[in-house]
Amino acid sequence: MPKRSRVHPNHKTQYRVTNWAEYDRGLVSRGSLTVWFTPAALATWKARKNGRRGGQRRYSDTAIKLALQLRLVFSLPWRQTEGLLGSLFTLLKIELDVPDHTTLSRRSRSLRIRLCARPRRGPIHLVIDATGLKVFGQGEWARAKHGSSGAHAGWRKLHLGVDDEGRIITAELTDADVADASAFVGLLRKVRGRVTKVTADGAYDRRHVWELGAECGARVIIPPRRGAIMMRGRGSKMRNRHLRRIQEAGRAHWRRESGQHQQAWAENSIGRFKRILGPQLRARC
Repeated sequence: MPKRSRVHPNHKTQYRVTNWAEYDRGLVSRGSLTVWFTPAALATWKARKNGRRGGQRRYSDTAIKLALQLRLVFSLPWRQTEGLLGSLFTLLKIELDVPDHTTLSRRSRSLRIRLCARPRRGPIHLVIDATGLKVFGQGEWARAKHGSSGAHAGWRKLHLGVDDEGRIITAELTDADVADASAFVGLLRKVRGRVTKVTADGAYDRRHVWELGAECGARVIIPPRRGAIMMRGRGSKMRNRHLRRIQEAGRAHWRRESGQHQQAWAENSIGRFKRILGPQLRARC
């Protein structure tokens, strides 16, 4: 009979703060705000002429990206974003025009933002998890009273892959009905570097995940589902080894032994993402 763990699944280790002076300074510094505009950004604030007939753009993509970043970080509407950017220029004595809110709204639809991941040298320990993001709509009361508010209402699912330092190195945004394991292929293809270890939760216990991990030569650490049986084919050796160890020592002991608890790194990164950018998507398209 497999041994059952005596540790409650909801148990969390309690940490006590001993360096109160440093901890207090860290909390105070969270309210500090520093804004610095690089000379390169100011030099490319105005858009270049494209050589075509008709009206030319006044602001470059760099200016629109900066305004969008301020809007996301401070959770501002378009008009308040225009006012914040104008006040920063006034305080820093920068003589540049600020894009109006209609320009920001119009340009944000066609703006293509490329996410530049920090290059990583050496082997990568990829930790994967997913979370839901609410789509900005009319609100819960309007949907409950009048029904669905259209195609833009609902949720989207954000799949994130982080390294052993908690940095996001791959991401995928899908519909809410896409399974976690279905987005695994897209996440792994976006990783630049050699993945030697993959850690995820039980939602990724699918045959193609194990096969792809074996094809990449990575060590896959995923807890088999309850009532799982032995698997055949590529990647089955790793999964069957985990399954036999769980039957011998218990699931909690296997988690500590294999390091599957490191999957919390992705959960912590998701928490930081939602605290900074919010739990919802503000764009309607």
